[in-house]
Amino acid sequence: MIMPSRIILNRMTHKVIASACAALLSSLAVAQPVDPTDVSRGAYLARVGDCIACHTAGPQSPPFAGGLPLNSPFGIIYSTNITPDPVTGIGNYSLKDFSRAVRNGVAKDGRRLYPAMPYPSFTAITDDDIRALYVYFMNEVEPIHHKPPETKLPFPFNIRLSLFFWDAAFVKHKRFEPIDDHDAQWNRGAYLVRSLGHCGACHTPRGLAFQEKAYTESSPKYLRGALVDNWFAANLRGDPGSGLGRWSEADIAAFLETGHGAQIAAFGSMIDVIENSTQYFHKDDLNAIAHYLKSFPAYGEKATYKPDTPAAAIALSAIVTGDVERPGAGLYQSFCVKCHQETGTGESGKFPKLAGNSIVMSEKSTSLIRLLLEGSKTAQTRGGSKPQEMPRFAEKFSDQQIAEVLSFIRNSWGNTASPVTTRQVSSLRSALQKKQ
Repeated sequence: MIMPSRIILNRMTHKVIASACAALLSSLAVAQPVDPTDVSRGAYLARVGDCIACHTAGPQSPPFAGGLPLNSPFGIIYSTNITPDPVTGIGNYSLKDFSRAVRNGVAKDGRRLYPAMPYPSFTAITDDDIRALYVYFMNEVEPIHHKPPETKLPFPFNIRLSLFFWDAAFVKHKRFEPIDDHDAQWNRGAYLVRSLGHCGACHTPRGLAFQEKAYTESSPKYLRGALVDNWFAANLRGDPGSGLGRWSEADIAAFLETGHGAQIAAFGSMIDVIENSTQYFHKDDLNAIAHYLKSFPAYGEKATYKPDTPAAAIALSAIVTGDVERPGAGLYQSFCVKCHQETGTGESGKFPKLAGNSIVMSEKSTSLIRLLLEGSKTAQTRGGSKPQEMPRFAEKFSDQQIAEVLSFIRNSWGNTASPVTTRQVSSLRSALQKKQ
């Protein structure tokens, strides 16, 4: 059937007019007077939320244009373009659309977002902060016309409708409310950690449905440490061995600002968090986070640190003599002493101590194994010391040797933690090789 040309032209005209109106409305929304204070505050809040880390594909890629592959237990999820480009980004989002996406996990077109985007934490963001973020992204971020790769998870995880039921079962859509029983500093720290900082997304263990097992300090599972992408995100509770029990508030604040605190250095994905985000926090906010975290009781660990024991003296003697009867002592003497010292005390601001190191005594030894296999480099920050590099030992040490030297470190100088097995090393080595 041939349609009359007038009908075709009318339809084309309507489409052109509709498109023009949409563009006009979008431009008007952005062109309205903007409070510079909101822009500046929004830029800071975007730093706090570390938005750039997930929504930038790499060091040479345009910021916020998306495309970073995020590993999940169900497959690779690609981050979205959150620049104000009207076609491939969020340029046509109203404040209501923006809020719905960030705090409810629902895009403008109704698609539900995978919880790799930590909206279960962002749901606590206040209305004022959402508005400031929106003003910043719409007015200060450069629009980038870039369509990231499409996320294609296998069945049944590709059915976005199922996320409706996941959300209903696990997410509590509630804005942050101060708790009267605590002071203003504690409440500020609680707000930053639980909402924009989304610390629980990495440091809280997840259930079978990939849900965080807790979202607030009311649960003893909150921030007790978790496995994330072949790293073990540290226990942030008050356990004296593997947690923050022996850290001071000043230690925590310094660690977030410089990558060094309590003579411990950041590693793995935490380096990105510090370099992109926490080093830029206001001093008051760093102190508030530290104050909040130090209020957490211990979870109930098995690791301990008791430096004034006969066992600690025996371990030190084994290092000095290279005692072959103590597995791992000879390797430590040959490869680790130069930086970490015979006493395991390291060098402040450069090489982390191993004696009493809460990371060394973590419930899971995953991060320690990965550090030995791949090596690492300390964070580069404005107020921190010059970055130091730890060499990789994947080719130099066998699985058994890595297990022995780490077991030695986890049980020397007063450290007491479960030994590392050869099977654990072999399993992680294989997992890392598959990612390459």
